Amino acid sequence: MDSLTQPTTVLNPAASIGWEPPPVRRHPWLLLAVAVLGPVAVALLLTPWRDRLAGADDALILVVVIVAVATAGYRWAAAVCALASALSFDFFLTRPYNSFRITRTSDLVTELLLLVVGLVVGDLAARGRTQRVAADRGRRHLALLHSVTELAAGGTDPSELIDAAGQELTGLLNLRSCEFTPRKPPVAARVGSDGTVRIGTMDWSTADLGLPHRGVDLPVRGGGAVLGHFVLIPVPGARIPSDHLVVAVALADQVGAALIGSAAHAAS
Repeated sequence: MDSLTQPTTVLNPAASIGWEPPPVRRHPWLLLAVAVLGPVAVALLLTPWRDRLAGADDALILVVVIVAVATAGYRWAAAVCALASALSFDFFLTRPYNSFRITRTSDLVTELLLLVVGLVVGDLAARGRTQRVAADRGRRHLALLHSVTELAAGGTDPSELIDAAGQELTGLLNLRSCEFTPRKPPVAARVGSDGTVRIGTMDWSTADLGLPHRGVDLPVRGGGAVLGHFVLIPVPGARIPSDHLVVAVALADQVGAALIGSAAHAAS
């Protein structure tokens, strides 16, 4: 059993199935610049025809800009673009030109509609993005579980399966290291069978706080008993959704089933 106590530390957290942590928005300022400057640029392009185009036509063109920005999937960007569109429409395309003064009720209504459209479109885009991310995450989780299940079903040596599961856990939970030990580790935090992290009787919100930085015990169960433990050392402050922990428990259960099967085979 000593061969199973070696730490599994993965320098590249991407697991064998190609799992990667959620993408980080590194340049939100670029999207902000497009949301602000896009409507201004379009309004300037429309100024030669502002006496020939109806205000509603100008507004529809600006709505296209709002929708284009909203496709990024961020509600705040669509809202900023809607505000910039309304101000650009007022300043460049309504009388008196080059002024924010509003003299016609119809122009005021059009500006308010631009704001409303931006908020509605932004909300729909954000919902769509959330659903796409959730669906993609679900597919990745299924692929991850399938890869470990195939290893277990193929009679892979338990030490190799533990190493593979440790790699998957490292990527899934954004860990610095993942160590398997047959003995109960000296850490207070523990992952329950439902994926909830608890310290004593207190629930720990990983979605807000990440995993406790001193380490977390993920028990490996099989045949109704605890056969070992994965000690999870997280990247400090990395938030972990609850569904990731449910998948982690399923991975540990696969390892437990493999250990039970290996012991039964050795006994026979």
